[in-house]
Amino acid sequence: MSYNGGMMDLQFATREELLQLIMELQGHIERLEALNLDLEEQMTRLAAVSRLGPGPEPKQAPPSFRIRPSRPKTERKPRSKCTHTCGRKRSKATRQVIHALDKCTECGCSLGGGSIKRRREVLHIPLVPVEVIEHIFIERRCPVCGKRQTPMADVLKNEVVGQHRVSLQTMALIATLREESRLPINQIQWFLQAVYGLDLSQGEIVAVLRAVAQRGQSQVTQIREQLKSSPVVHGDETSWREDGQNGYFWSFSTPQTSYFEYHHSRSGQIVEDVLGQAQRTTVTCDFYAAYNRHHGPIQRCWAHLLRAIHELGMDHPDNEQVQLWGKAVHTVYLEACSFRDRHRDGDWLERFNAARRFQDELLVLCEPFLEGDVPQRILCKRCKQFINQLFQFVVDPRVPATNNAAERAVRPLAVSRKISGGTRSPQGSETKGILASLFTTWRLQGLNPLSACAKLLASP
Repeated sequence: MSYNGGMMDLQFATREELLQLIMELQGHIERLEALNLDLEEQMTRLAAVSRLGPGPEPKQAPPSFRIRPSRPKTERKPRSKCTHTCGRKRSKATRQVIHALDKCTECGCSLGGGSIKRRREVLHIPLVPVEVIEHIFIERRCPVCGKRQTPMADVLKNEVVGQHRVSLQTMALIATLREESRLPINQIQWFLQAVYGLDLSQGEIVAVLRAVAQRGQSQVTQIREQLKSSPVVHGDETSWREDGQNGYFWSFSTPQTSYFEYHHSRSGQIVEDVLGQAQRTTVTCDFYAAYNRHHGPIQRCWAHLLRAIHELGMDHPDNEQVQLWGKAVHTVYLEACSFRDRHRDGDWLERFNAARRFQDELLVLCEPFLEGDVPQRILCKRCKQFINQLFQFVVDPRVPATNNAAERAVRPLAVSRKISGGTRSPQGSETKGILASLFTTWRLQGLNPLSACAKLLASP
């Protein structure tokens, strides 16, 4: 008996071999039938389970962490359709360059006419060298009276200031680079030489800045006088160095103006000198005692107080008493803000009584901690000391509850101090104060500082 491809060659098999093969096949068939019956029983059981549904799942141990409940589903607002193009807005072209092929790239045939296929915008700043203008004054003799006459220097009043050799526009550019970009003198010198080919010494740049400050002195004086009649003035001070000595720049600002003045001290006399007897002006400030010299109402900054309370809570995270006290003070502040927003146009007496009520609530929270060794004792004493100056924003809705406007006003000066290190002389500090007052005021009024400075220099 032989096999071909795994199959028995039945042609040459004997009778005994054929009988043995039949017996093996019958046994194999019986095993397949038994397996088929087993599969049919499993299919029957699975069909019954699918009709009855799944049985109860085994209980699992609850997780060790807390699971937040699902938020209720809300209806989504339909997306607004984009009504404008998403491309970048094109500027008005000042010059056009036409690109067209004169000959076909395949056969060399001449081409003409055509239509616009696409456009591309390229923004280019030309590096134009400085223009040196020579003004020549001609002397002429009158044929009648014989008098010799020459044009006066006032013909250049719209071109230069005094005996300076740089134009008004160049002076405005130098002052803007100094105040808006906060560039040091040597960086301004490099910029003018690299971009325009203009060589100016550092001393000449300083003289230009001083001339701009002298021209703007009268405008800064007007800003100082306007502070005394403003309903709200924000006061703050930042450190400054003059010739290596520590000093301070005082800042007094309104929503439309800013005034800066340098002094070596932080005396309260400065507040009195700047604001005078302005009894109807409310000063918004931090808790520095120098502002007590002001003769009018004072609003202490809640941002400073809440920040100190927050830092106290961070230092004592396990002290439940400190945490509860801080939240209670914050709640009183939020209730005062809510009342102020609801009663902006209400009766003054109603707002005054509400401010007294909020003062009493704050004192009730602070009185238990005024004595004893508790972390919040110092802040409670601060609240009691300035209790009459914490809710002025409730009485007068024009008064903000924080002094953030003053913080934003002194920020450019603080950055300038870190870059340049301060000034070298009293005259330099005075120049810095005048320029800072002018450029900050222009920025608050939404003016272009470069154009505003050029207009100031051109004014008589």
